Amino acid sequence: MIRTTSIVLLVAVAASVTACRSPDADGDTDPAALVAQYAVVPLSADSSGLSEKERAMLPHLVNAAREMDALFWEQAYGNRDSLLASLSDPDLRQYAEINYGPWDRLAGDAPFISGIGPKPAGANFYPHDLTKDEFEAFLNANPELVNAFRSEYTLIGYGPEGGLVAIPYHEAFGDRLETAAARLREASALAEDPGLRRYLELRAEALLTDRFRMSDMAWLDMKSNTIDIVIGPIETYEDALFGYKAAYEGLVLIKDRAWSARLARYAALLPGLQRKLPVADRYKRETPGTASELNAYDVVFVSGQANAGSKPIAVNLPNDEVVQLEKGTRRLQLKNAMRAKFDKILVPIADHLIVDEQRTHITFDAFFANTMFHEVAHGLGIKNTITNQGTVRQALREHASAVEEGKADILGLWMITTLFDDRELREGDLRDNYVTFMASIFRSVRFGASSAHGKANMVRFNFFAEREAFTRDEMTGRYRVDFDRMREVVAELSEFLLTIQGDGSYERAATLIAEKGIIPTTLQSDLDRLTALSIPVDIVFAQGWER
Repeated sequence: MIRTTSIVLLVAVAASVTACRSPDADGDTDPAALVAQYAVVPLSADSSGLSEKERAMLPHLVNAAREMDALFWEQAYGNRDSLLASLSDPDLRQYAEINYGPWDRLAGDAPFISGIGPKPAGANFYPHDLTKDEFEAFLNANPELVNAFRSEYTLIGYGPEGGLVAIPYHEAFGDRLETAAARLREASALAEDPGLRRYLELRAEALLTDRFRMSDMAWLDMKSNTIDIVIGPIETYEDALFGYKAAYEGLVLIKDRAWSARLARYAALLPGLQRKLPVADRYKRETPGTASELNAYDVVFVSGQANAGSKPIAVNLPNDEVVQLEKGTRRLQLKNAMRAKFDKILVPIADHLIVDEQRTHITFDAFFANTMFHEVAHGLGIKNTITNQGTVRQALREHASAVEEGKADILGLWMITTLFDDRELREGDLRDNYVTFMASIFRSVRFGASSAHGKANMVRFNFFAEREAFTRDEMTGRYRVDFDRMREVVAELSEFLLTIQGDGSYERAATLIAEKGIIPTTLQSDLDRLTALSIPVDIVFAQGWER
């Protein structure tokens, strides 16, 4: 019965693509211009320090990650091959591949193929005609099914008799998960590092059971590995209906040991920073795990959610709150991706949108630090509400990711400010971090305001604007950071978001995002200037696997 239900859900999506077609010749969509928004970046990494067996592991890990690509297509859209076969324009096909579907992730998920219609809020995790009220009414009538239906690792579909059922991922996607698990086991047989070997074995088993906690723990326990892989259903951004369902992705990585050594000492500072948070004591009563690590990596291969639209430059995992509180997290700074975005996008943006006298404060070290401490900040604050509503993620539902990303952004900058004040950070200039942070908002908001990150960017920009943390020169359209006001506003916004999370206030989160998670007209005109100058919006990886 479960197998039948899975087919009902996925075939319905595949059937909807028959209406898809390329835009008419006189339409306003230029496929070549859409593709040109992305700068092509060849993925390269220094593998000279790898052993013979480590080199032999890489193809197995890449092949495991490749399976996540097909799985994410099914979750985000449905039948990939059917969609691509319906598109005669090669640029349009390429743009569909970049976006994992016919909706533009840089334009608020607007359809870029005529006749396709709006993207379902629940992507392909739920039936497209299912409303929030219907879902909640069903659970109110069937409370024994709440855990299964709200699980990160189930699809929701209609059963043969018309009622809703929850299909575990490992049953819905069994064949591909079997293949991915086999590739991980082949890699584990070559692993010389015992921690990596154990992690790969446990992760292979987790893919087949949807029980990931033990493998998450093992991932944090391994310390001396040079090769790494992030694989499985991880982030919940794609589920814009409830924010419950995790999407598949894969990243194959090589550790940069020299840069990682520079970062190692910051993890030990987390408990002290937690105690100093600019919020009442009741919102910082949890103690972050002390096993947290900061490491720099070069990306070798990326797939699935992590490869859809805009590319990540850092990762903070695991997301499991139990694991975070017990062991902490690992922050992975993706150095080669970060450098590409800084050189090709951030610097050209700053040249046009930051006042002349502050452009010397745009530095890669500040960009790296801001990104790093964003990931560190995910480990601070509170994971469980103080109002007995369960976890913050459960209480804030579909707004949880946007609020969390906003908290991490602003709290990361607060941490940098505090570490400069405490002389724990001595290299560089705090003003570098502030101006680079401001320029980074312009870079990030070009991804649109529909995603969790996009909403967080706009909340922060509008909050800054209202409190005059920056000014805009009306004559030149360039921005100037007010360093003293920025310091004050960083603490104020940190407190505001931490309080929403601790209280589990769904209503305040919804109001904040509705009122401030939007792109104002003046900012949009400034972003349009960047487009007119042909400054790329993001990067697409040339990694030897594109069709």
